[in-house]
Amino acid sequence: MKVLHLISGGDTGGAKTHVLSLVKELNKKIDVKLICFLEDEFYYEGKSLGIDIEVFKQKKRYDLSVIKRLRDIIINYDYDIIHCHGARANFVGMILKKMVRKPFITTIHSDYRLDFKDNLYKQIVYTTINSLALRFFDYYIAISTNFKKMLVDRGFNTNKIFTVYNGIDFNNDIKITPKELFLKSFGIDPKDKKIVGIMGRLETVKDQETFVKAAIRVLETRDDVIFLIAGSGPEEKRLSQLVNEHGLQESIYFLGFVKEPYSFFNAIDINVLTSKSESFPYVVLEGARMRKPILCTNVGGLGDLVIDDVNGYLFQVGDISSLSNYINFLLDNRSRIEELGENLYKNVVERFSLEKMTNDHIKIYQEILGRRF
Repeated sequence: MKVLHLISGGDTGGAKTHVLSLVKELNKKIDVKLICFLEDEFYYEGKSLGIDIEVFKQKKRYDLSVIKRLRDIIINYDYDIIHCHGARANFVGMILKKMVRKPFITTIHSDYRLDFKDNLYKQIVYTTINSLALRFFDYYIAISTNFKKMLVDRGFNTNKIFTVYNGIDFNNDIKITPKELFLKSFGIDPKDKKIVGIMGRLETVKDQETFVKAAIRVLETRDDVIFLIAGSGPEEKRLSQLVNEHGLQESIYFLGFVKEPYSFFNAIDINVLTSKSESFPYVVLEGARMRKPILCTNVGGLGDLVIDDVNGYLFQVGDISSLSNYINFLLDNRSRIEELGENLYKNVVERFSLEKMTNDHIKIYQEILGRRF
């Protein structure tokens, strides 16, 4: 079986982790190649992992000069399936599909209607084109049952949608800077305080405003905790101003983009996610690998992982009161932090491994080929 994966190559965060780890693991069992359209960090990391990855450079997002090259490589190497990831690859796949008689599948990593919410032009143009492109695919992989329901509710054929949860590799070596050194690199001295952290791009869909406001509320009555925000994005200036207005710069820190996510998760005690929409985010799985409990919004597939008072707590989008109450509870009952974190780790090991995710993809590929070709 030969599968060609397409992706923009400008991806960061969960999508990058998903695609690179999946393709690397798939390559142990089938013939797989990854083509991206930007020569960026994604490409270089893929090369370092030993992945068969190549760049077909585009001058602009809708530069169609790559189409002929892709058509030729699909025909010459006789790929069985074309698997796309993200808006740019979906657009290319939509056009390419008219030229080659192969099954096309795309993974729905996020709610595509919210992908460009912070940029009006991109929201109008890119979201519209991606929404159209998705209708031309033969099959879809949803990252959670909630995302499958979302697609069905929007008119996609339920029989063409598969569900595969993200999985994490527990066997690979991870780079971890010791906690003290990591914090010191940002000029932070925790002074034996507990640390609550959140990681993600600073954009409205991630709703870090709820995190900041919950932190402000917690800090009104205690000084035994600090809060770390890892990530960059268009919301950073506004959120920083909110912290400055309350004079809490020494308690709520903005770290910017963090290249070593496991160093971040190693340094914190409690992991938080406040997103308005998610599929099945890697920041929760990565935190789980470091045995950190999760306080998160009940979105996407998170309700299939998080069990209240067992491995974390769920709260509704924008519920500042519940989040601040959960933080206070754990700070007052510190033994529960380790207990919940250990339970989350065991749950993820049992149910959300990279091996399971990879095997599920292979089963899907086999079923697709058995159905149509």
